[in-house]
Amino acid sequence: MSRFAYVNGAYAPAASAQISCEDRGFQFSDGVYEVWALRDGCLLDHEGHLHRLHRSLRELQIAPPMSDRALNRVIGEVIRRNRVRDGLVYLQITRGAARRDHAFPSPNLTPTLVIYARPSDLSASARRQREGVAVATSPDLRWRRCDIKSVSLLPNVLARQAAKELGAAEAWLVDDHGFITEGAASTAWIIDREGRLRTRSLEANILPGVTREVLLEICAQRQITISTEPFTTAHVHEAREAFMTSAGVGIVPVVRLDQVMIADGQAGPITRLLQSAYAESSKPAPPVAARRKGDV
Repeated sequence: MSRFAYVNGAYAPAASAQISCEDRGFQFSDGVYEVWALRDGCLLDHEGHLHRLHRSLRELQIAPPMSDRALNRVIGEVIRRNRVRDGLVYLQITRGAARRDHAFPSPNLTPTLVIYARPSDLSASARRQREGVAVATSPDLRWRRCDIKSVSLLPNVLARQAAKELGAAEAWLVDDHGFITEGAASTAWIIDREGRLRTRSLEANILPGVTREVLLEICAQRQITISTEPFTTAHVHEAREAFMTSAGVGIVPVVRLDQVMIADGQAGPITRLLQSAYAESSKPAPPVAARRKGDV
């Protein structure tokens, strides 16, 4: 089946979709992105992702290319044209195309908007959530605005590749003080040896994960205390449980870190509890597929 993408007002086969060679996302990583999980035709935690998208755009002083209402309709149409029920929706907005210059061009520049959808292998995802994955540590070499979901991901790419070469599914990044900040594409969590659920504070220059936020709400409802006290690789090795979260993977147990088994090498009871609670609590939103005249 041919895949379709939306690029700057037009739907086209993904293989032939084009942007300008002077697009600032291509030349400067001057843009942001969002990723939604799609389950049974519904977008998970849709409003949380929209909220974070607007925050990222504000931080980079990029104007939204359209209203949320119009954007929802375009996302729905992309999903419909690709016939995806379970998968991911990717959205990227850049400042637009302009003559190459490091400084911002005219504020009247039209942003570039790209959206596409692709199916996911739910059986592989279920296996990871059931069996867990190995993770490798890597130095955190990223810039100091990791709170923005920017397309500037080269350090993340290098960390994930290094982890892959070690047989790991993800990289957990370690700051200059020896503390784990987050994953290359996930939030890091542990249940420490005292039984406390721990993850890094947003003040530690990490991305405000939407799945992270939903999990914090779940823990508050269930009166599960969260500690944002930073933790090291040694803390992970001696932890009772560890797991990672993201829109793409949900909640996945981490059973090894740098080849060291965590606890008994299986998903623990708190991780299982939170997986079930997240499945019940994540807020699906059906996309609006039909467009109205003037929306886009």
